[in-house]
Amino acid sequence: MILSPDSSEAMPAPDLRLERRAQRRGAAIVAGVDEVGRGPLAGPVVVAAVILNRRKIPEGIRDSKQLTANMRATIYEALLASGASISVVAAPPALIAEINILQASLWAMTQAVTALPVQPDHLLIDGNIVPHGLPCVGEAVVGGDALSLSIAAASIVAKVTRDRMCAIMHCEEPHYGFEGHKGYSAAVHFRALEQHGPGRYHRMDFAPCIEAEARLRTGIAVGPLLPKGWTRTIQPQLELFAA
Repeated sequence: MILSPDSSEAMPAPDLRLERRAQRRGAAIVAGVDEVGRGPLAGPVVVAAVILNRRKIPEGIRDSKQLTANMRATIYEALLASGASISVVAAPPALIAEINILQASLWAMTQAVTALPVQPDHLLIDGNIVPHGLPCVGEAVVGGDALSLSIAAASIVAKVTRDRMCAIMHCEEPHYGFEGHKGYSAAVHFRALEQHGPGRYHRMDFAPCIEAEARLRTGIAVGPLLPKGWTRTIQPQLELFAA
């Protein structure tokens, strides 16, 4: 089943209507599932699964994209203290390169659900795909992090976890600026790829990373690495190889 919000109307705050509907249909325990990090050029894709404690739901839960970093961190800590059942799984760049980003995301969803300390019998999954191999019924909900409190909670947990992983990546390879852009396709990130080539956390099945490695090894441009409109600073060949 796929649900999609009406884009012509203002989006209300997420609530428990989808969870209660699942319970009316026979479910006893409902979990929300969401992922963060499918689009970046570097770092893992992170999936969280959350079963809320209905007696102690933290205030302010929203789609993680609608919250500031401080707000997400506060709600994250409140979720951990609330008695919610939470599981987080990260699919690293090596796995993404091996099976592709979509399959890595679906794999992480299945693993996150399986790792929950309390097993649900119904899943609300953000997006339009239900992974194979789930231990219970899964329901895909397009725009689910704006509709379901359980999915929104999962989006916050996944986002905070991935951001903290990016901060660690930044400590190890600060010249890429991971703490700022989180591995996404920011101009400063393309500039760092141009200067240094890909690092240990880059996704080597993504075209800009492949192109950056080719430039570093050969000095030959084999494709459009930089976004349209960005002016490249020409470096001497020797300096490019030494970067």
